[in-house]
Amino acid sequence: MTLMTRGELSNKTGVSTATIRYYEDQHILPSPKRSPNGYRMYTEDYLIKLKFIQDAKSLGYSLKEIREIMEMLRNELDPTKLKTIVHNKMEEIEDRINRLREMRNLLANLLETSDQEIQDYMQSFRVRNHDEQ
Repeated sequence: MTLMTRGELSNKTGVSTATIRYYEDQHILPSPKRSPNGYRMYTEDYLIKLKFIQDAKSLGYSLKEIREIMEMLRNELDPTKLKTIVHNKMEEIEDRINRLREMRNLLANLLETSDQEIQDYMQSFRVRNHDEQ
């Protein structure tokens, strides 16, 4: 079994040592065993765990969600529960996509608006003196 220091783990994964420490402090990663001189020594399974965390983050999972999933994976995880978690994330992503499409449509409509209509709209936000009203 190959053991690595935090720096070596960082070099192999591209995850900063500060981030690895943060993941440990937040109980996303389990604390590794220590060598006699006090160094944290990481096994190769930390490479897999860090890859999982990075992949989950890229899929839109929050660190809180990742911590909960990692906890479940450390225990016996019911595949049905994992599928439910993934299904819920897919629904969340679909909702986000729909909101982004709505925003894109609003912006596209703005591009179709005449300059005069935009000027009239912007005028309603300008401060007027009481004397001008």
